[in-house]
Amino acid sequence: MTVTTLSELAGAKRLVVKVGSALLIENGKARGDWLATLAKELAGMKAKGTEIIVVSSGAIALGAAKLGLPKGGRGSLADAQAAASVGQVELARLWSDALGAHDLVAAQMLVTLDDLEDRRRYLNASATLERLIAAEAIPVVNENDSVATEEIRFGDNDRLAARVAQAAQAEAVLLLSDVDGLYDRHPEEDGAQLVERVEGVTPEIIAMASADSSSGLGSGGMIAKLQAARIAERAGIALAIVNGTHEAPIAKALDEGRGTLFLPQGDENARKAWLSGRLAPAGVLTVDAGCTAALAEGASVLAAGLTDVEGDFRRGDLVAIHGAKGERLGQGLVEYAASECRAILGLREEEQAEKLGYAPRAAVVHRDHMVRA
Repeated sequence: MTVTTLSELAGAKRLVVKVGSALLIENGKARGDWLATLAKELAGMKAKGTEIIVVSSGAIALGAAKLGLPKGGRGSLADAQAAASVGQVELARLWSDALGAHDLVAAQMLVTLDDLEDRRRYLNASATLERLIAAEAIPVVNENDSVATEEIRFGDNDRLAARVAQAAQAEAVLLLSDVDGLYDRHPEEDGAQLVERVEGVTPEIIAMASADSSSGLGSGGMIAKLQAARIAERAGIALAIVNGTHEAPIAKALDEGRGTLFLPQGDENARKAWLSGRLAPAGVLTVDAGCTAALAEGASVLAAGLTDVEGDFRRGDLVAIHGAKGERLGQGLVEYAASECRAILGLREEEQAEKLGYAPRAAVVHRDHMVRA
C-alpha cells in the first residue's frame, strides 16, 4: 500500500520505527515504563500484520552513565566508542526484555556507514533483515559506534532509519521525536505552525528546519530528519515525524493525526534508490552551464563539461556533481579515476584518447548510474 495519511501507517506492511536517545534515556537510565508501552504498541501492530524494524539510539548515553564519562560520552571520539561498547550490551538487553514480555524475539543488528554504502554489503544487510523478519524476529538496528569514526559514520539514526527502510523495502518510516513534527519556523517562535503534509523536500522546506537537538543527548535535529525524509521519499517510502514523548506515542499520534508526513516522491529502481541514499561521496565533479542544462534533461556527465575535479577517487566510486555556482546537481558512480578526470578535463571525445592512451568511455558519469539532486 502507499501511505498517504498518518493513520495509514498502522496498516503498513513493513514499518521502520526510529527511537532517539532523548526518548529512551533519562539521567543515564532507561525510561522503563515508557519503553514498556512502546513495546506493547509494536507488539499490537505486529499482531495485526505489520512487520516491524526498530532503529534505536541510546548506547552511548547508557554506556557513558555506566563508565562515568563526561558530556554524555561525547567529549571525544574515544569516549563515544568506549561508551557505545558498554552501552550496546545494555541497549540490547532493554529491547530483548521489553519485546520478550510480548513473546517477541529481538535481534540486534549493528551497521556502519560502509555497510550501506558498499553495494555488496548493502545487499547482504538487506538479506539479513529479510531473513530475520521471515523468522518472526524484530530487528533492532543501531550504528556500530564502537568502531565508527567521525569521518565514516551516519552521525544520526534518522538517516540510518531511512537507509534501513530502503534495504528492507519498507513502506514507511516513523521517527519518534521530542517535537510534534516540522514547524514552519522554530517551534518556540510566536505563530509557529505545524506542517502536516510535505510533498517533496524542497529548499523552502529545508529553510524551515532547526538543526537543534533539544535534549543534548542525540546527534540529530530537524535538518537530519529532513535529510532522512529526502532519502525515503526518493525510494518511494513515506516518512513521518511524530511526538514520541507521550505514553503510547504511536497510537496518540495516529489517532489524533498530529505529526508531519512526507509523501513518497519517486519509485526509483533499487539501484538508483541506493545511489540517492548514499551519504559519503569520494569526490566532487564541477561542471559548466551547458552540462548543467543537459543534466536537467537527463543527460550523462561528459568530460567536455568538466571544469574542476576534487578528491582522490577510483573508478566506480561515488562522486557528487556540482554546478558552476557550487549548487549540488546530483551524484553518481564515476567511470574514471580522479587523475584521469583531471587529464581529460574539458576535452571533447576525439581529444581524450591521446591523453588517456586508450579509447574513452561513453561518459564520465553515465545517466544510468546517476541520480539528480
